[in-house]
Amino acid sequence: MLDLKYSEHASSGGTLVRLRSVFPSLKQAEARAAAWMLDNPQEIIHMTITELADQCGVAEATIVRLSKKLGYNGFQDLKIALARDLVEPLKSIHEEVSADDDLPIVAHKVFESARQSLADTLKILPLHEVDRALKAMLRARKIDFYGSGSSGFVALDAHHKFFKTGLVSAAYNDPHMAIISASLLTPEDVAVGISHSGSTKDTIESLKAAKAVGATTICITSYMKSPITKVADISLVVSARETTFRSEATAARIAQLCLIDLLVVGISLQRQEESLTAIDKIRQGIALKRY
Repeated sequence: MLDLKYSEHASSGGTLVRLRSVFPSLKQAEARAAAWMLDNPQEIIHMTITELADQCGVAEATIVRLSKKLGYNGFQDLKIALARDLVEPLKSIHEEVSADDDLPIVAHKVFESARQSLADTLKILPLHEVDRALKAMLRARKIDFYGSGSSGFVALDAHHKFFKTGLVSAAYNDPHMAIISASLLTPEDVAVGISHSGSTKDTIESLKAAKAVGATTICITSYMKSPITKVADISLVVSARETTFRSEATAARIAQLCLIDLLVVGISLQRQEESLTAIDKIRQGIALKRY
């Protein structure tokens, strides 16, 4: 499989991105601390755990728990990662589009927001989980993709790309068809649930059905501790922020599509001969559809 330096990647930072990702799942005291940290990142690196706890009005144990939820060994580990993030001055990449902006400014803000979503995702993307997903997909007899709403379009894109590598796949955005297919899977199969919020009931129920028959379950979501991660054997997390005219889900779709591309490329590298053969056959078939 790919030669991934997991420990180096895991320590690469992305502290603020992780905070936003876990925020909806935090308990009241943890959320209070997280909110203050998101608003005052520069101050944290100069504070002791006692000072931070006093500032947030929480116990020191809350700071420790929050640090561990973010994937760090403790508060000192979090501070080191955050300091690394702040080597470059913080700036508002996700600037709001205003009525006074001309088209070049709007274009810059929209494209820069998309670029930052991808950069943030790369900071928090668990490459060891990506590797596990690749191994499961390479062994799979069939790969199902489930998604509702805009995530349904991502599922269709995933099916289209995986199908072109020669793997057997399917995509379902109809919840009834999804759960029917999930129920017919086997332990040799893989089911992928795509949900920005991680709380889409239909997608979660389809993953549950797939898990019940022994299939390997994978989720693609924007929130580390969301409900869908509880039913997934493998969790792949992307990052996105909301602006006035662009929802989180819209921004997340770009990161989701890029993650799908990563999986497709990873699989193609492991089965180059089969993938190239499939691509050649597809090109010959599609040639008949072109002038």
